[in-house]
Amino acid sequence: MKKLLVIAAVLFTFNAYSQNFQLHRDFERGHYTSTFEMFKPDKYGNTFTFVDFDYDGGDVSSAYYEIARVIKTKKMPVGLHLEYNGGTSNAFSFANAYILGLNYAKGNKTFGFSTYAGYKAFKGVDKANFQVTCTWYYNLFDGKVLFSGFADLWSEKGDAEALANFRVSNDDFVFLTEPQIWYNVNDNLSVGGEVEISNNFQQSHKSYVRPTLALKWNF
Repeated sequence: MKKLLVIAAVLFTFNAYSQNFQLHRDFERGHYTSTFEMFKPDKYGNTFTFVDFDYDGGDVSSAYYEIARVIKTKKMPVGLHLEYNGGTSNAFSFANAYILGLNYAKGNKTFGFSTYAGYKAFKGVDKANFQVTCTWYYNLFDGKVLFSGFADLWSEKGDAEALANFRVSNDDFVFLTEPQIWYNVNDNLSVGGEVEISNNFQQSHKSYVRPTLALKWNF
């Protein structure tokens, strides 16, 4: 399942509530994906969530959901990262996973990044796993163009039968990155797209490069 992420780090410097809706056309798989995202900071950290829906032939064929909470005050050098993700499709279910780790973010109105490393537990899987994630943003041409994205690296170790139930691989590492570029037409509308680059994601020992064109509405 394609994972879309408008970077929380893009927003933490502005200390403002933000949400957006995206519609992507995936050319390699020939379907549309919609994404709704929300980011909300507060004095104890921030909350980020998104939900993806894939559409085949006009019908919803799969759904994927993530929610993450960073607990951090101004006096804390790093934050505590808590995350849940999971989903389902017409063909299989995505692994329900829980992540507990440490988060570090830094940035300004032009450039910034956020990264965390943590323990990752797949529901029903008997071995411990990990995930490392980095997100970034770079505002160009006085904010008219945004280059952003994320990169994930995680392990999938455990009982082969349990892992197979979630279409994940046994004793493998999975890499997924989705750099995005957006042209901000105005404060609400952006046009652009992304390129999903993955290895061992959903299918073992396979790599993919999947470009999209997209529209984004910022609320």
